[in-house]
Amino acid sequence: MHDKCLIDEKLNLVKRIISTIVLLIGTLAFAQVKNDSIKGKDIEAVTVTVRKATVESKADRTVFNVANSSILAGNTTWDVLRMTPLVSIDNNDAIKAEGESVTVYINDRKSVFTGKELKEYLATIPADNLMKIEVITSPSSRYESAGSVINIVLKKRDDEGMKGSVTLNNRQNTKNSQYSNLNLNYHKKNFTQTLIGSYNDNTHIEKNNYLYTRYADNQISKFNSVDTNKRQSPSVSSTSEYALNDKNTIGLILEYYQSKVSSFSDADGSVSLNNDFQSYIQNQNASGLNRMLGTNFFYKYYDKEKNRILDINIGSNYESQAEDNTFLKNGIDAKGNKSFNETLISNYNQTRNYYLKVDYTQPLGKSGSGGTVEFGGKMDFNNNVVPYDLYENSITSNPPGNSSDRRNDYFRYEDNVNSIYLNYSKTFFKKLETRVGLRYEHIDFKIQQDVAGTKRKESYGNFLPNILLKYSFSDKYDLSLTYNRNVWRPWYTEFNPFLIPNNEGIYYRGNMDLNPNPSDRIVMKLGLFKKYFISARYMFTNQDYWTTFATENGKTVTYPGNFTGKIEKYYLYANTNQTFLKNKLSVNLGVGWYYNDNSDFNAKNGLEGARDYISYIGGSTNISYTNLFNKNINLSAWVEISNQNNGNSYANKANVFHTISVTKIFPKTQIETSVQLMNIFKRPVYDGTTFSNIGTTQNYSRWDWYGVSLSFVKRFGNQKVKDNTKTDVEKNGGGGK
Repeated sequence: MHDKCLIDEKLNLVKRIISTIVLLIGTLAFAQVKNDSIKGKDIEAVTVTVRKATVESKADRTVFNVANSSILAGNTTWDVLRMTPLVSIDNNDAIKAEGESVTVYINDRKSVFTGKELKEYLATIPADNLMKIEVITSPSSRYESAGSVINIVLKKRDDEGMKGSVTLNNRQNTKNSQYSNLNLNYHKKNFTQTLIGSYNDNTHIEKNNYLYTRYADNQISKFNSVDTNKRQSPSVSSTSEYALNDKNTIGLILEYYQSKVSSFSDADGSVSLNNDFQSYIQNQNASGLNRMLGTNFFYKYYDKEKNRILDINIGSNYESQAEDNTFLKNGIDAKGNKSFNETLISNYNQTRNYYLKVDYTQPLGKSGSGGTVEFGGKMDFNNNVVPYDLYENSITSNPPGNSSDRRNDYFRYEDNVNSIYLNYSKTFFKKLETRVGLRYEHIDFKIQQDVAGTKRKESYGNFLPNILLKYSFSDKYDLSLTYNRNVWRPWYTEFNPFLIPNNEGIYYRGNMDLNPNPSDRIVMKLGLFKKYFISARYMFTNQDYWTTFATENGKTVTYPGNFTGKIEKYYLYANTNQTFLKNKLSVNLGVGWYYNDNSDFNAKNGLEGARDYISYIGGSTNISYTNLFNKNINLSAWVEISNQNNGNSYANKANVFHTISVTKIFPKTQIETSVQLMNIFKRPVYDGTTFSNIGTTQNYSRWDWYGVSLSFVKRFGNQKVKDNTKTDVEKNGGGGK
């Protein structure tokens, strides 16, 4: 009954938000229908009457075409990614598609960033550079993925001369944040040069409440914190491309990203252990500097007449993270005994990545009648070093005492991942599209702690098949079926066993014994009238690794642990994309129903109280209107309802996110001004419970993604763009890199 009330509450909120948006846009839209027919000449410069649908649903992917959308105004790539259909982002900035973890690519190149670093990097890329975002739920063997893939495709400008834009943005949340960007492009005959520079100065506030319950000793811990995070992030990227002739192209991509981070946390907590009570106050100060340098040299051969493609990429990525943390903790127990603890942590994380990737595509038979074959491979080398230096000083008043402890160690992780793949695609009877692919990945990795002397060395391989079938009954009806086997491997930081405190009053470490997580996925999709799509998904896995808790030397420790047991997930999703009023009003709506069967998983891992069966609804809608009242005013709005359920962590409440944007374009001066309202009806929160065999943890977080944003964009030069990041062969074959 309680869950039903929560669902009704969220649905009512969604209805109010959507009703408000639809009423606003609808009233203004229909009020100007007559003006549109009279003043058609006035809007020619800013209205495109024939263009791709905002959202395209294909057999293996959903494509969010945003190049000409008003949704870009005043946003970064990270903001638009939030609004992409099928995509959700949780309070830890983890990106998911259809509720599952994803691998992120940018222009078909796998991003070196994950987690919060990926968020900050994407926040330096202006949305104005976006062509489209592809959510590839059934990737071909060409992708080195661990499940779904999100490919962010940027615009490629190849008109003659110099052109570009300057963006200035100010965002008021709890605190004030600023963002600026300079985008330059020069094209002359066979040479193209793009230069992008950005600077972010952001301040975010987050409030957290934790409730820890331990079964064995009746321990109950409560913890409250207010975290202030400041980040100053300059970045610059350069892309140089030279066409040797009409078939051969070489290029060099250079990327540099830096982030100066400082955070402050004021916290208080209490612990009740076997009727003994202790309270404490903890302050945390942290500062750090992150740097990333990426290089990519590429050569591409493309014979348009024969549709032959050879793509060679060689490059490296270097990333460093230097951070200093100070924790000051003052406690007092029920007898009035006072304690003081000071903890200092320093680390300097260095990551080096080198890779060579080769892809080849060629049709078979005359005029491609024999189908298309794709094959290639990649060699990946990673070398990571994480030195830690930890110093703890403790003082108690009764009994008197003073103890200090200093620990340091070096964590090292090295791996070599080699992969090869083969895809074959062919269309039969002009109605049946097929694709069969097989990928093989082999990994050798070594893990080592220098001082502790712990080591692990292992190697294993995985065969990852995939199949795609699509039958078009007519130009109005089609049915597709896809199958993919995936493997999700732990990130190297998840192996690091060094024990460090965090601002929640507990400790965190990695786990050197983590195992990879294989999974299988089957998806069926029905398309109707090229506007309505219904898809059903079934996914299962027999093992995984998730957050777990333990008591070690009197300390509560959280770490990623191996879990066995079968998890089955069912998903039903309906989507439609509609345009009205001569393509000026665009509406995309998608709603999904999720059902998880965790009964075997919970029983085998002793997760008392965890829900065996989970059922919830999620979805999003995008609404945009172009050239309101023929005054070069664009409106856009987005609403999403989402739940965060991950393995042994379950959402207690659904979240509703929403934004409303208004953009005014000044064609003569090539200036755009945008105002965006974020989550004005209700601020987003996270309320979830994590279950382990020793107890439960409830986390209630309230972060400040709300408020108002004001941006100005000044353009200069010719702003025409060309969508040629992918070739026709890759688009039709469902390929990628």
